[in-house]
Amino acid sequence: MQDSPLPTPIESPLLSEMAGNRIRHGFFTRQGGVSEGLYAGLNVGIGSNDHRERVIENRARVAAWFGLPVEKLATVHQVHSPDVFIVDETYAGERPQVDAMVTSIPGVALGVLSADCGPILFADGESGVIGAAHAGWKGALGGVLENTIEAMVSLGAMRDRITAVLGPSIGPTSYEVGPEFVERFLAFDPAYEEFFMPSSKPGHAMFDLPSLTIRRLTAAGVRAENLGFDTYPDTERFFSYRRTTHAREPDYGRQISAIALRED
Repeated sequence: MQDSPLPTPIESPLLSEMAGNRIRHGFFTRQGGVSEGLYAGLNVGIGSNDHRERVIENRARVAAWFGLPVEKLATVHQVHSPDVFIVDETYAGERPQVDAMVTSIPGVALGVLSADCGPILFADGESGVIGAAHAGWKGALGGVLENTIEAMVSLGAMRDRITAVLGPSIGPTSYEVGPEFVERFLAFDPAYEEFFMPSSKPGHAMFDLPSLTIRRLTAAGVRAENLGFDTYPDTERFFSYRRTTHAREPDYGRQISAIALRED
């Protein structure tokens, strides 16, 4: 299976320009994998009920795109937390319960899984420090983005040189929420009302998670970009937890976004 063509991820021209030749990144879609059925394509979710050998093969294809063995594709057990793991020379493949990773070590690809939540890749190409974060509403509100930036700074990155790019995530026309959800955000900051628009369903609203994410990133002092891909309606390219829930399907796949420092 490894002789098959490698998947082709979406790349950010801005991140490529700002990060330079030392760094490679990709926002992978569900295309280019070996999974079948509900998971058809490049499902990398170890936590899904997909056949494990297919998931491992899909992850190997992602790693191979970076020119790395699958053991060098670092992911974590995501729990919608604000916590960050620093990958250093002692990294041995562990999957701590956190939602972001940073490193200054070449030859390791940092990957975050998503199926509507926001995958954000970070880079300071001049300092050679990278990061990857998984941010749904809870992580974004809880500070995972700011904590990722702080962790990068602790490794030598300069805040004003960091570029952060939000990959495929659920868009504002697809994310309907109830009144208690809105109240939670307004209690945190009344100005967050701007991220909600009226829904056709009485008492409900449409939530703009991407705009909130970009606002939090820019407020933290980094350059930020939203690629603008909505996972919910794009069945060919993206897995979507909310789409699966609405279709009453029993499970769903996960796509991956990853970034790596090239080895000399």
